[in-house]
Amino acid sequence: MRNEELGGLEVWIDQDLCTGDGICAQYAPEVFELDIDGLAYVKSADDELLQAKGAVTPVPLALLTEVRDSAKECPGDCIHVRRVTDRVEVYGPDAE
Repeated sequence: MRNEELGGLEVWIDQDLCTGDGICAQYAPEVFELDIDGLAYVKSADDELLQAKGAVTPVPLALLTEVRDSAKECPGDCIHVRRVTDRVEVYGPDAE
């Protein structure tokens, strides 16, 4: 699936389920970062850590594979990747 076919993607992390394992930050450090609280957060396109609950950030097309793999490998099942257009989850614990 190409990003355009999905209508653009965005990603967010449920910190209540985050185990702080850091796999996401290893896969895609441009998108994910561990904060001093030991939990993972998404980052904005200009590299700012987004700490608000439910904060979302666009998935760069060049990093789609890394973000998808992060969602699949996350031990906390807390990474949600959804289409922007209809907010349907395509990768993560609520994906069909």
